[in-house]
Amino acid sequence: MAKYIKPLCKICRKYGMKLYLKGKRCESDKCAVDPRKGKIRLIKPKKMSEYGMQLREKNKVKIYYGVLERQFKRYFEIAKKHKGVTGEVLLQLLERRLDNVVYRANWAYSRKMAKQMINHGQILVNGKRNDRPGYLVEIGDVIQIKPNSKYVKIAKECIEEYKTKARPLWFEVDDENLKIKILRYPTRDEVPIPVDEQLIINLYSK
Repeated sequence: MAKYIKPLCKICRKYGMKLYLKGKRCESDKCAVDPRKGKIRLIKPKKMSEYGMQLREKNKVKIYYGVLERQFKRYFEIAKKHKGVTGEVLLQLLERRLDNVVYRANWAYSRKMAKQMINHGQILVNGKRNDRPGYLVEIGDVIQIKPNSKYVKIAKECIEEYKTKARPLWFEVDDENLKIKILRYPTRDEVPIPVDEQLIINLYSK
């Protein structure tokens, strides 16, 4: 996952939305961007050119999913070769990342923590160890935490804390056995980040 030098809360304020970069803090009253409490301390945006808006949208998505420029460009090249709308396919690919699936299943407090679990070899895909956070899950894949892993306790605590937090419908989660089964690919409506993907496509199409 990409490392950021700037204070993480400042990044969220810059984009005017929760990017969930600090895990539990993002769900607390300390969050600098909290629409529920009418508290959105934003950084006033400067007037931007068309290129600036395109760059802003791209960077927002990169930060949200924690990918670097080289990785992001590779996803764009893959999306171009797929059937369908390139922008929607691009977001679908990012949603299918293994670290994102682990995070969205409420097994980790942040994508950074999810990536750490995977890098430590504590996640199994179809019964085999997978230490690639950028692995793209396929329909039918079964993901689980190693039964004797120290992350089992952490995942169960996270599940309990976020039991009211909705999970995507494109995979099902067995909280008892800590297993995820991929039922289908996500649709555009199931991508939670508000972004104009067409601006990103225009940026890379120049």
